[in-house]
Amino acid sequence: MGYEKFVEIGRVAFVAAGPSKGKLAVIVDVIDQNRALVDGPCSSVTRQMINFKTLQLTKFVVKIGPGARTGTVTKAWNKAEISKKWAESGWAKRQEALAARAAMSDFDRFKLMKAKQARRGMQSQLYGKANKALKAAAK
Repeated sequence: MGYEKFVEIGRVAFVAAGPSKGKLAVIVDVIDQNRALVDGPCSSVTRQMINFKTLQLTKFVVKIGPGARTGTVTKAWNKAEISKKWAESGWAKRQEALAARAAMSDFDRFKLMKAKQARRGMQSQLYGKANKALKAAAK
């Protein structure tokens, strides 16, 4: 299967670096082979030029024309329900999980470690019982 996420007008992109890091923006116009004009009125990304190296393309596309104004981008964003689709995507859930993990305190990390140890203990007990029963049935 070929590549499907092309740089195009209306493509929703995730900003991976810079002041708008972690937000979504729509490619409004391609300036040259290195930069694009993006706008993200629903995610508080101001209309600006961004290097393609700092953008990660998503699977979402909105129907807009080249150089669309902010109001047009907002209407297309809401019509395509990009915020809702993004919240349901695995990518957004992974970002939320990473943010929650980064915000953990030392005690939270300790509790997580103890919970994982308890889970591993239960798993090994169940595995031992199942293995013992299997060996007994084989005899």
